[in-house]
Amino acid sequence: MKKSLFTTLYICLLGLTGQALASDLVIYSGRSDKFVKPVVEAFTKQTGIKVTLHTGSSTALLNKLKLEAARTDADVYISNDAGNLQKGSELNLFLPLDDGMVNAIPKNYRAADNSWVGLSARARVLVVNKNDTTVQSIKSVFDLADPKLAGKIGITHSSNESYIAGATVYMRARGEQAVKEWLQGMKKNAGGSVFNKHSKIVRAVADGKKSVGLVNHYYIYRHLAKKPNAPIKVVLPDQGKDGMGVAWNVAGAAVTKHAKHKDAANKLIAFMVSEEGQKIFAQVNREYPTRPGVPAAEQVPLASSYSVADVPMSDLGKYRNATLDLIESVGMP
Repeated sequence: MKKSLFTTLYICLLGLTGQALASDLVIYSGRSDKFVKPVVEAFTKQTGIKVTLHTGSSTALLNKLKLEAARTDADVYISNDAGNLQKGSELNLFLPLDDGMVNAIPKNYRAADNSWVGLSARARVLVVNKNDTTVQSIKSVFDLADPKLAGKIGITHSSNESYIAGATVYMRARGEQAVKEWLQGMKKNAGGSVFNKHSKIVRAVADGKKSVGLVNHYYIYRHLAKKPNAPIKVVLPDQGKDGMGVAWNVAGAAVTKHAKHKDAANKLIAFMVSEEGQKIFAQVNREYPTRPGVPAAEQVPLASSYSVADVPMSDLGKYRNATLDLIESVGMP
């Protein structure tokens, strides 16, 4: 069950999106193509630099990068999770990024040594069915462990990167025992029924098959864009003076240690953290730009309108193994 960095060699091999030419900039991307292609295509249009995307699991691709070492074709590594980025940094798999390139991104959203930088942020929120009166008072993610919600909650399987990252934030904010009890309660309430995608959770809540789910915010807004009359609402959990705040995570990028196209790789990351690149993440993906001053899509709540848990993104890597140990000890599906 434990998803350690070096046991996950199911690279999907790799859902490769094409064969790279020697002149192409190669990205190992742990994000779905739909999240990455718009900004990559804009970069190619602006610079003429061709890009080949190799897409797979963030963890599996990091394993691959480590095992390939100097033989790798990868110039850039993109992860959907700060935890994997920090692990890659600790394993010395990345080159430091120039200060001038990443200084516009707050320190909380990049590595202390600038070996990786966050590109876009997501919030862990609750999607609630507006027709079920029994769940309208939910205010915290920890409410999902309430026995009254048996059979009513939608959660992903515990190897989902956002699940792991969220649990890490909660553990840093509330302590191991509180999170252990939360996991045990959710395990009972889920009854072994978990989802492999956030979008399926949102759909199940909208269809009344579940009453509440824990998801990344943008999946809800994508569903509402297609079905604006769906009976669902977003609950920003753990607010108020006693609340720990919403858990955030960032997708980010790094230049690989053995990149064969270092200049092009740095140009790509500079583009992705520029105002133009950040606007693409905001408008196309409905994610939060990590660059201050670039607005999120108008549909999503202003980041300044709610409190966010005070946990550095680098902690998602530093404490990842402790989170995995806790998840495994509970036996989460």
